[in-house]
Amino acid sequence: MALDIAQQTELALLERQKPMNAVIDRGDSAVQQFYRDAVVLLTGGSGFLGKQFVEKLFRSCEVKKVYLLLRSKKGKTIQQRLAYILKDPLYDTVRRKKPDFVSRIVPVEGDVAELRLGLADKEWDNITKEVNVIVHMAATVNFQEPLHIAGITNVRGTRELIELGKQCHNLKLFNHISTAFAHATVPRINGDVKEQFYPCPVAPHVFLELIANIDEERLTSITPALIKDWPNTYTFTKAIAEELVRTSAGDLPVCIVKPPVVVSSLVEPSPGWIDNQTIMSSVVGLLFGAGMGVVHVHAGEKDVVISFSPVDFVNNAIIAAGWDSVQNRQLWGGDIPIYTISSSRSGITWGEISRSMKQDEFYRLSTPKVVWYSFAIETNNRLLYWLLTWFLHYIPGYFLDALVSILGVKPKGVPSLVKIYSRIDNMFNVYRYFTSNNWNFRDDNLQGMISRLSPADKAIYTCDIGLMQHRDFLRAAVVGIRRFIVKDGLVGSDVGYRKQQWLFYANIVFLSLYVYCLWKLVALLCSGVAVLFNI
Repeated sequence: MALDIAQQTELALLERQKPMNAVIDRGDSAVQQFYRDAVVLLTGGSGFLGKQFVEKLFRSCEVKKVYLLLRSKKGKTIQQRLAYILKDPLYDTVRRKKPDFVSRIVPVEGDVAELRLGLADKEWDNITKEVNVIVHMAATVNFQEPLHIAGITNVRGTRELIELGKQCHNLKLFNHISTAFAHATVPRINGDVKEQFYPCPVAPHVFLELIANIDEERLTSITPALIKDWPNTYTFTKAIAEELVRTSAGDLPVCIVKPPVVVSSLVEPSPGWIDNQTIMSSVVGLLFGAGMGVVHVHAGEKDVVISFSPVDFVNNAIIAAGWDSVQNRQLWGGDIPIYTISSSRSGITWGEISRSMKQDEFYRLSTPKVVWYSFAIETNNRLLYWLLTWFLHYIPGYFLDALVSILGVKPKGVPSLVKIYSRIDNMFNVYRYFTSNNWNFRDDNLQGMISRLSPADKAIYTCDIGLMQHRDFLRAAVVGIRRFIVKDGLVGSDVGYRKQQWLFYANIVFLSLYVYCLWKLVALLCSGVAVLFNI
């Protein structure tokens, strides 16, 4: 029986893992040796990036133990949360290769938003005695987070991690994960953002005193003046956190890794892996919405390079940079090395993504669960965007929501179309700053690190975005959406393709009738107004 085209695409991408798997199994590369028998403390391990980091670390290295900082949430204990996390199909490959990896993950009750990380004295002591690698990923990534909350989590939390690191008996690495956008400020639009420390908007100790002593309402009112050239509280507080690392880390063996927006995987451990929490927060969410025939408008400048990196590239860089920052410490002359994973190197623009998705190749990868014809219009004009969203999203959304409500066929737990469109609209407004502007993210340090990797480690820890073809990423993203979100088993692509063909004509008919009805309605309203005012 012939394989579905989606399955063929997935297998072709999986073929790229063969050289990597061969050298992983040898276990003798320099990076693998660096992490052998390491005891790692990871914050942010329940997030999208953290989950894949745990998977890749165990799959590629023989680490002794990973302490996972977790907090009880929504009535679930940390043990229950860990068990739920590990059910993700993300871990299928490592579970098959190393079935004992789960026994080496130790959840500890804590929270980066609490003083001393919310750790009990016993846990604090155990960590300081055993841990020799700290990877600090935890942060609030909500761009609309009140400054008080963003500051406590992103800045004070980093301070508490640094204090913990200083008390560790045998620490050999403190890896702080920041963001490429920490200094992507208004004055640097269309300019370079280098792998260096920039002047801090507010001294960290002053900022921490500010959020500790000013009430939240007052702090919220002065936030626009405080953040100035920064687009949101997330990038603002991440910039301050970087300065905190520079000024407070002392003799700690620190490095900083700065990814752009993290999206679905390219090949590891499965092509296009993504989770439900992340799907609507990036370009992959746009592909999902447009591919299902639900989203037809997005805000973005077609010539702007998309600032993103697949999650497997990011974690490969994090793991390899940790080794490089220690192994080649003399190169930095006492400074803290910064490694940026540069989206600029990929050169993939919104326009290229849009044009590629309109080609027949990707229509042939359509899911049979597609609900309408897949098309999307990109615009950076605010008025046109507003008109198009009402025309193609909200008005049809209100009509269909009313229809399913009258018929009583609304699926339980599924939000209304209007609510979905409202969330999408809010997402585009939040991301507009990044989808409408270009920065040249320099990655000289990352490229230097890649040049110092052995051939084996280059195969295991691929992280050069310049090597990625955008069509390969799109294929992986579509396959991942279908496998992990739509869950159609990667079968029925021929049905999906045929649906797209007849939905193309149905869309023409619908839009024609829709425009005609709106025109008649407007004409009727205008004549009514004319009669009312005797015009």
